[in-house]
Amino acid sequence: MREYNTLQWENANGVAKITLDRPDAANSLNLEMAQELMHVAMVCDQDASIRAVILTASGKMFCAGGDVLSFHAAGDDIGLLVKDITACLHSANSRFARMTAPLIVAVNGTAAGAGFSLAASGDIVLAVEKAKFTMAYTGIGASPDGGSSVYLPRLIGLRRTQELMFTNRVLTAQEALDWGLLTKVVAADDLMSEAEALANKLASGPLMAHGKIKELLLGSYSNTLETQLEIESRCIAKSVSSPEGREGLRAFAEKRKPDFKSAK
Repeated sequence: MREYNTLQWENANGVAKITLDRPDAANSLNLEMAQELMHVAMVCDQDASIRAVILTASGKMFCAGGDVLSFHAAGDDIGLLVKDITACLHSANSRFARMTAPLIVAVNGTAAGAGFSLAASGDIVLAVEKAKFTMAYTGIGASPDGGSSVYLPRLIGLRRTQELMFTNRVLTAQEALDWGLLTKVVAADDLMSEAEALANKLASGPLMAHGKIKELLLGSYSNTLETQLEIESRCIAKSVSSPEGREGLRAFAEKRKPDFKSAK
């Protein structure tokens, strides 16, 4: 496993933990972080031992978005730099969305710009009470990235998405929860313990079924009814036919708790 300069990486007992680690730069995304995030997302997608993933950050902020100072320093090459960063970020977005393991995002502080986009992309999203959320893009004359134009309309509707993107309204954690952007708001001291407990619970569950849930939900807005029904049929047939599915059926018949992690 390679070492990372902008991320912390842990992988144990079926749970991977990714920590954005540029606290002195508000965990903003520069090219190196985007490249490393892409790589670690590919690892999570490829490694069959990973059954749940936690994405969080060090320091007081979750992620301030793009590294604006590096954008400014790029001068006339800014367009090329941003294309390079977004190519890596969007590759990470795609892998996180399509990997089998559920993604838990633990938001430890303010999430702005691409940080907001990353938070919105989680399968389950926890946030501390003092977390704030803002698009922020138009404040530097930019449009959104990181999948926010996909996730936000689905989660909160078009009108609220338009308000956030055009006005850069800042949402409190409670407002984000009420709008449907978050799964749960927790006390700061409890954030990682809750995220880890949830990750361990998911890691002990049926990995293929979790992956099929992600697949179904990812296509639910773009597929026709009949297409989605056919995919549902194929997914449930494949999941119950898998070793985990057979273990689940045996456990039900034998009136015991299934052991999905050991299913062969």
